[in-house]
This record gives sequence, structure tokens and C-alpha cells, in this order.
Amino acid sequence: MALARLRRRILGRHSVRARIALAFAGLFLVTGAAFVAAIYTVVDRSFPAPAAKPGSAPTGLANTCKLAEAIPGRPKLRPALLAQCQYFFGANSQRTADLHQLLIWSLAGIGVATIVAGILGWAIGRRILLPLHKVTAAARRASTEHLDERISLAGPHDELKELADTFDDMLSRLDLAFASQRRFVANASHELRTPLTSMRTLIDVAMAKPGRTTEQLEVLLGRVREALDQSEALIDGLLTLARSDRGLSTHEPVDLEAAAQDAIDQVTTAARQSNIVIDADLSPSPTLGDRVLVERLVANLLDNAVRYNLTGGSVRVVTGADNNASYVIVINTGPLVPESALASLFEPFTRLDGRVSNGQGVGLGLSIVTSVVNAHHGQLLAEALPDGGMNISVKFPDQMPQTLLFPIGGDAGQGGFDSGGDSN
Repeated sequence: MALARLRRRILGRHSVRARIALAFAGLFLVTGAAFVAAIYTVVDRSFPAPAAKPGSAPTGLANTCKLAEAIPGRPKLRPALLAQCQYFFGANSQRTADLHQLLIWSLAGIGVATIVAGILGWAIGRRILLPLHKVTAAARRASTEHLDERISLAGPHDELKELADTFDDMLSRLDLAFASQRRFVANASHELRTPLTSMRTLIDVAMAKPGRTTEQLEVLLGRVREALDQSEALIDGLLTLARSDRGLSTHEPVDLEAAAQDAIDQVTTAARQSNIVIDADLSPSPTLGDRVLVERLVANLLDNAVRYNLTGGSVRVVTGADNNASYVIVINTGPLVPESALASLFEPFTRLDGRVSNGQGVGLGLSIVTSVVNAHHGQLLAEALPDGGMNISVKFPDQMPQTLLFPIGGDAGQGGFDSGGDSN
């Protein structure tokens, strides 16, 4: 613990630059030490200790000289043997001194080079970490008011540039998310204020009349009730959207065929009033998910198909199972939908004829469909028909997968769906 505290005081708690410098110095020290050890071993073995003068050394001369050297008083040796012993001790002393000098200078060189490597690592670490400083500065500046800033790091496509580009992508997604949230809050406030303003106006006009009859009050109450119903529908849609955005809390068997039949029963009266023919081709279509959300999805698809249809138009509903997946397809006639406006129709409070409430709906139907499909990890395909109307297909897996497929656009009649017939 004491060593760790001392290290943090010297190097800093999160000093990556110091770690790079230590890594440079440490790697050089280890490599240099191994290199010096190898050279020292090679030199030591290349120059063995001489036993005596070449060609004049009897067997055991080295032992005899060492024994005579070790005996106190050094007994006298024959001149020839004494000369050979002096040569033996001199050569070995010189060899030992040379190896010692080699070791000393090598270690000194390693020490100096290790310090230089550490200094170079400290300098290079600053250059290596410069992009990270830019990312850190951008992260500190990032807020709801500065999400438009980007790092835009130049240089080779390495790990640091990939990190900077990933951070830029994250800022872009956050910018879009915050913009979408602000737009959603503004639109929700507008949609909620419209019926409240309408009710206040109706009440103020009625109260301003000096002689109010019972019939006028009944008309006022009817209009106030309509405004309250509109507010209730909007709040119910917002709650459903929030529930589906949180994800699934329950997983239970759901049959899209039964959900489609219930949805058809709900819109039959409105369809008859507009002379709209509903053609149903329903087959068992079991799936797993939140029953309330799945039924709301199918109901919204049918309600949207009838509400935004033409007088005397048609709606075709198909359910079934194919390739271990259950699907529901709703095809309806109606006004011409531009391809450029197709994706925006699945955003909250977006209508084909403008954002302001037109009395036909609260503008959350298809956005709830999008959220429910997303929560169930399903697939949503939407196609604008060339003669007007839309073809919307939703596919649910029979088991919850690990990945999410959620494209909007393209041919809704493809991708494994079998609509059971052509659209009108």
C-alpha cells in the first residue's frame, strides 16, 4: 500500500504519459541487460584462461601454480616452472580485468541509454496522447448547447483516429437524440395545449353571453367533451409510447390473428361510414411479447389505414407465420405518399398534411408502431404505393433475438413476407 501511494505521488494517479516513459525505459533496460549478458558470455567463452606458455605446460600446471600460490611463504619453484606460473597468473589477471571493464562499461551504457529511452518515451508520449487530449477537451465542452462540435482528427487511420471518429459519431447521435427530444417536447406541448385552449375559448364565449339557454350549454358541454376526449387520447398515446420505449416487462404468447380480428371489429363502424371495404386474410400467427403493446400496434395500423383512407377505398389485412416468424400486413388505399415523407410519418406528431392537429388523430399512431416493433426486436417495412396509400408489414420473431432489425422503406411485399395476394 505504501509503495502504491509513493508511486501515485511520483507518477500521478492516471499518468498514461509516465507509464509510456516507464515502458520505454523498462523495455530498453530488460533488452539491454539480456544483450550485455549474451555478449559477456560469448567473450568469456571465446577467451579461455591460459594454463601456461603454449607447448611447455605439463599436465596439472595450473593446479600446481594455484597450490603454490595458496601455500603461505610461497615455496621456491624451479626457474622454468616459476616463469610458467608467472605467465599463468598474469594472463588470468589481465583476462579478469578486461572482462570486468567490459561489464562496467556495458552496465554504465545501459544505465545512460535507459535514462535517454525514458526521456524519449516521455516526449513521444506527449505526441501520442495529443489526440486523446483533443477528445477529452471535446468531451468537457460537450453539452446540450455544444453538441455540434466535432474533433475531425486528421492523420493516419489508426486506433486514435478511430477513437476520435467514434466520439464524433457519438456526438452526432446525441445531437440527433436531443434535437428529437426537444422537437417531441415542443410538439407534445402544442398538441396538449390545443384542446385546452379550445375548451377555454368555448367556456369564455359561453360565459360572455348574457342569456344562456339550455341548448347552448348542451352544445358547449358536447364540444368540451370532444376536447377532453382528444386530450385523453393524446395522453394515452404518450403513456403507451413511454411504456414501449422502456422495453418489455412481460413475455407472453400473443396471436396476431386474434389481435387483427379485434382491431377490425373496432374500425368496422368507421369503415362503413366512409364506404371502405376491409378484406381480411387471417391465419394463425403466434408470437411472444407484451400482449397489450402488440394489440395496440395492430389496432393502430388498422385505425391508420381507415382514418387516412379515401371514401370508397379498401383495406387488406393479412396475418400468418413464415420462416419461424409471425407477421401482419396492412395495405390500404389513400392519398399519395411521397417517398421523401415516408420515414417521417413514423415520428411522433408527424402527419402527411402537417403537424398541426387536423381532428383525425393525435399523430402518435405510427410512432407507437415503431416503438413497439423496436421493443419486440421485430422488423418493420413500409412502402408508399404508386396509386396512393401504404403497404406496412410487421414481422415478429417467435423467439426474442439478440439483434434488432428495423428498416423503414423498401418493398414491404418482399423479405420473407407472403401477403396472400396483390394490393389493390
